[in-house]
Amino acid sequence: MLILAAIFAMIFQNGFLSEFYNSFLRINMGVVFGEFSLQKPLILWVNDGLMAVFFFLLGLELKREIVEGEMRNPAQIVLPIVGAAGGIVMPALVFYAFNHADAFALKGWAIPTATDTAFALGLIMILGKRVPASLKIFLVTLSIIDDVCAILIMAIFYSGHLSAVSFMVAGAATLGLLALNLAGVNKKACYMILGIILWVSVLKSGVHATLAGVVAAFFIPLKAKDGEGSMLKQIEYDLHGYVAFFVLPVFAFVNAGISLKGIGLEQIFHPVSLGVILGLFAGKQLGVFGFCFLAIKFKLAKLPKYCNLAQFYGLCLLTGIGFTMSLFINSLSYHDTYEFAYADKLAVLIASVISGAAGYAVLYWAGRHRIMKCVE
Repeated sequence: MLILAAIFAMIFQNGFLSEFYNSFLRINMGVVFGEFSLQKPLILWVNDGLMAVFFFLLGLELKREIVEGEMRNPAQIVLPIVGAAGGIVMPALVFYAFNHADAFALKGWAIPTATDTAFALGLIMILGKRVPASLKIFLVTLSIIDDVCAILIMAIFYSGHLSAVSFMVAGAATLGLLALNLAGVNKKACYMILGIILWVSVLKSGVHATLAGVVAAFFIPLKAKDGEGSMLKQIEYDLHGYVAFFVLPVFAFVNAGISLKGIGLEQIFHPVSLGVILGLFAGKQLGVFGFCFLAIKFKLAKLPKYCNLAQFYGLCLLTGIGFTMSLFINSLSYHDTYEFAYADKLAVLIASVISGAAGYAVLYWAGRHRIMKCVE
């Protein structure tokens, strides 16, 4: 669905429907309630609103993993933490190396630090038994840590002018969610009302509104007081299909519409484009694999069970698929300006395709080689 949405966006942007596509993205929509008014173009409703649902789902997954999953055991998360650190530091350094002389271009330093979990996991699922389960768990844990880092980066480096009043309202909504959690309230509507208030106040505060989704998720009860059922797991289950088949495809459709008019070698080899392409493809794999290799070498962590270095390297290549998260950070970095003639977005797609193809090829070869050895 993501790939199809991105392809349709490219067709619309570069075909005879280009004018309609751009007008559609900028349709002004709003909510008016008395003196309160919230007006935004459609593209920002998607980036600030629908993506908050995506981050809410990530928050639910993160809480579940911390409380009862792989992240509950400190020994199990050393390697993913080290890998996530390398996957942020190295791409950022690669981007800086190409753009250190341009202050505006440097705003995009975080673009190549992100990983699109959905795409990476999708390719692994296609490979089936060629990829051991331990590698899938490693990727999921790494992705969760990577997403937490992305959230912190957005909160610290991509926030606008801050509003004290909005922060106070957001704080009150957060305390309300905490009170509901401590009281063992199991009504989704109560959390939804306070969650919406939290989202609006965070949106008005100057901090990116998607962070409200993560904060709200941490107050959803994992276990009911009576011991029956789990609201968190139920909401997580309900949201997965909605996010996978609606939220992310819609986001891809409104953000991946890259105009190819005027884009030539000069734009592709622009420092920003090179920083993104090499940051995602080279920086990500070197950072994740290199940092993890050193951690294993110095006995700080162990290689995931039932996998070899070739398979592990193939997985590290897949972390260079930035797509959704990289495009999202790109929109925050340059606010969809035409400064780089869409070459920055095209660079994300190029790097994601190369990383995905290379990672798939290595994992396919390494998995096939391992299976043949077992047969022999």
